[in-house]
Amino acid sequence: MTDIPFDISTLIQSAHWSDNAPLIQKSVIVAYNVLEGPRIGELSIVLSDNKEVQRLNRDYRGKDKPTNVLSFPVPQPAPLLGDIVLAYETIRDEALQKNIAFEDHVAHLLIHGFLHLQGYDHIEESDAEEMEALEIKALALLNIDNPYIY
Repeated sequence: MTDIPFDISTLIQSAHWSDNAPLIQKSVIVAYNVLEGPRIGELSIVLSDNKEVQRLNRDYRGKDKPTNVLSFPVPQPAPLLGDIVLAYETIRDEALQKNIAFEDHVAHLLIHGFLHLQGYDHIEESDAEEMEALEIKALALLNIDNPYIY
C-alpha cells in the first residue's frame, strides 16, 4: 500500500472529537489505494458537530438537517482536493444504532467522503453500486466488515 502524495489538514471544531490523525490517515490511504488514477491535492478534514453540519447542509445543499458527512470538492486543476466535514453526534448515534464501533463508522465515512471528492456519487443505482464496492474494498483493507450487509 502506497502513501498518499498530498497533505491532509485536520481541523477539530468540536470538543467531542479526540485526535483521530492515525485513523484519518489510514482511511484516506486505503481509499486512495483502491482507485486507479485518483485526483490529488491537499485534503481538509473538519471534525465538527451536528449544529455546524446542519448549517452547511442547509446553506449548500438546501437540506436543513444534520447529516453524517459532507464533501466539498474543489474543481480541478487546483492544489486542493476538497473538504470532508464530519458530524460527531450523528456518527455516534448511527454507530450505536448499527451496533458498530465508532472508529469503524468514522473510517467508512472518511472513505465515502473521499470518494465523493474523486467524483463518485450514489444518485443512480449503478453509480451507488460502484461506489459501495470501492468502499467495501477499502474497508476490508482496514479489517472492517461490509457496512452494506443488513
